[in-house]
Amino acid sequence: QVQLVESGGGSVPAGGSLRLSCIANGYKASGYCMGWYRQTPGADREEVATLDKDGVATYADSAKGRFTISGDNVKNTLYLQMDSLKPEDAAVYYCASDSRSYCDYARKYGMDYWGNGTLVTITS
Repeated sequence: QVQLVESGGGSVPAGGSLRLSCIANGYKASGYCMGWYRQTPGADREEVATLDKDGVATYADSAKGRFTISGDNVKNTLYLQMDSLKPEDAAVYYCASDSRSYCDYARKYGMDYWGNGTLVTITS
């Protein structure tokens, strides 16, 4: 059974950093497309960054230059390093995984598996 468990959210001042983690249970995550998404109340969930089985990362424009997605194959864990955080980065962040190795299909039709989310709050 596939299970994704996020951690690392919290409250951080604007300009600060956080690292989110997502432990994947039930399968070897490195062979599949994985990603981070975020959602604020009343808004659609938006893609933040994805990582495919070849280690190719893609980022939303809002995340480029500030966020870094990475994976640890030994720990079966996906990370999102977030630097220079802005108030508009506040959201619930979700880890997701697809059953395919590359992310084009998931980007169009959605990921197959989702975590429960971790809350990121930015203080000014």
